[in-house]
Amino acid sequence: MSEVAVQTSELWSSLRQRTQARIGLGRAGSAIPTRHRLELQAAHAAARDAVHSPFEPEVIAAALPGTPTVRVRSSAPDRLTYLQRPDLGRRLDSVDRAHLPVGEWDAVFVVADGLSSRAVHEHAAAVVRETAVRLTDWHLAPVVLAEQARVALGDDVAQAMGAAMVVVLVGERPGMSAADSLGAYLTYRPTPGGTTDADRNCLSNIRPPLGLSYAGAAGKLAGLMTRARELGLTGVALKDETDALPS
Repeated sequence: MSEVAVQTSELWSSLRQRTQARIGLGRAGSAIPTRHRLELQAAHAAARDAVHSPFEPEVIAAALPGTPTVRVRSSAPDRLTYLQRPDLGRRLDSVDRAHLPVGEWDAVFVVADGLSSRAVHEHAAAVVRETAVRLTDWHLAPVVLAEQARVALGDDVAQAMGAAMVVVLVGERPGMSAADSLGAYLTYRPTPGGTTDADRNCLSNIRPPLGLSYAGAAGKLAGLMTRARELGLTGVALKDETDALPS
């Protein structure tokens, strides 16, 4: 191998250590090398598994000892319907709604399977714990564990429980480099059917060590929640004023 080829190989190797992007893969004839093709197929399989793996709310509940939890379902009766009918994933099952505890809650955390139950199984409980300890003067509702749920289901939950604010921790759509990414969506005074994406604040890619850390996510989330309560709003008008970069 020539000196130039060696230097080029070392350069790509160095760059690949700094990103999950598939760069500098090389060629095997007119295709990519077999090893990288197999890695791509494995990533695709992991993404499909993340979407279709069943949600296990008991896993979340067990990771939150001492924290009351409530289990609910959306109006989507099964996974196939959930994927085909996004609107049903945004509405609570009517029977489950009636069983939600009502109170003057400052906020409610909703853990929703979304499009990656793996993400919520691995990361959601830690984010709830880390954020709750920063909200010492808040009256927090029981954590709601929602199956076949999308982000807007949190609007329905908050209204049914009387919560002023909702934080939805949801499994994000898996990609070819991340099948376990958790998102956090914050909404003040949500209205089912009336709240838009512009009314929410979002933290994405919570998945240490390759994404946002639990402490980093909790610090930013608690800061946004505190500011939202002071201003009485969330969304595009609420900015993240923390000085530190995400860790």
